[in-house]
Amino acid sequence: MKDLNFISLALRGKKIGFAKVIGMIDEMVALLKSEQGDDNNKKEYCATQFDSLDDSKKALERAVSDAASAIEGSQEAIATLTSEIKALRKGINALDKSVAEATAQRKEENADYKELQASDSAAKEVLGFAKNRLNKFYNPKMYVAPPKRQLTREDAIVNSMGGELEATPAPGGIAGTGIALVQISRHEVAPPPPPGTAGAYQTQGSNGVIAMIDLLIKDLDKELTESTTAEKDSQTDYEATMADAAKKRALDSKGLTNKVGAKAEAAANLEAHQEDHSSKSTELMNTEKVISNLHGECDWLLQNFDARNAARNGEIDSLTKAKAVLNGADYALVQLKRSLRGH
Repeated sequence: MKDLNFISLALRGKKIGFAKVIGMIDEMVALLKSEQGDDNNKKEYCATQFDSLDDSKKALERAVSDAASAIEGSQEAIATLTSEIKALRKGINALDKSVAEATAQRKEENADYKELQASDSAAKEVLGFAKNRLNKFYNPKMYVAPPKRQLTREDAIVNSMGGELEATPAPGGIAGTGIALVQISRHEVAPPPPPGTAGAYQTQGSNGVIAMIDLLIKDLDKELTESTTAEKDSQTDYEATMADAAKKRALDSKGLTNKVGAKAEAAANLEAHQEDHSSKSTELMNTEKVISNLHGECDWLLQNFDARNAARNGEIDSLTKAKAVLNGADYALVQLKRSLRGH
């Protein structure tokens, strides 16, 4: 209202003409309208910026929250994979240990089998030899003569020159076999000595000894057959166990490789999510600072916009009326002067 007071003083003092006063009024109205235009533009700018920044803030808050969730998910995945990898490695080690133990046991069983086979075969040979020697005296028709003596080179030379070869010592033991049949299998029997006469000589005792030898040989055959069957079954079971173990180990090893790879990928994802979380958090913080600065720039204008607009409109209205009076509205001049005096 200072400008209106100045115009009133100018009119009273008549120091300036109406044309200059009207020009001043026009400049004041233009200035007020310009200021209002600036306020309008500023209000629109503030509203647009607040909307844009608010959208950015909400988007960044979601991004930060999503990154935090992704970090938590990656950490849980890594923990789960670490536990599963540990379990798989433990299982593979246990499987390898069981395979080694089964292999050692199989070797021991096979060694025992071979030892039993050798021992029983040797016993059968001894018993067969003893039975053949007994048959020489008791059942000559069933006797099988030993192969002809193979002379050494030295003995052959001596024999060709008419010399006498050293006689082979007669074996003692059962019927001259050199074998004492003591504690063979379940029996402890020694046959009676053969008679001094030539020809067939059979007694119930001799038949009993031969029958006992046959029984022992039969027991040995049975034991050899059973041990062979058991050996084949054990070998079959062992091979099946090894095949299953190899299949399981291959699957577990593949699973272990996959989980180690998955863990490495999860670790890389965790690092990426952490970087993203840090970047988005920084961006969110900067956006909040911009919003805070914008509040400092816009809040006063937005809160006082309506009052400032109403005041300017009042001033413009007053100036417009003053201009109308100066342009020849005589009937309003008195009222304008009274209004000016009142101010």
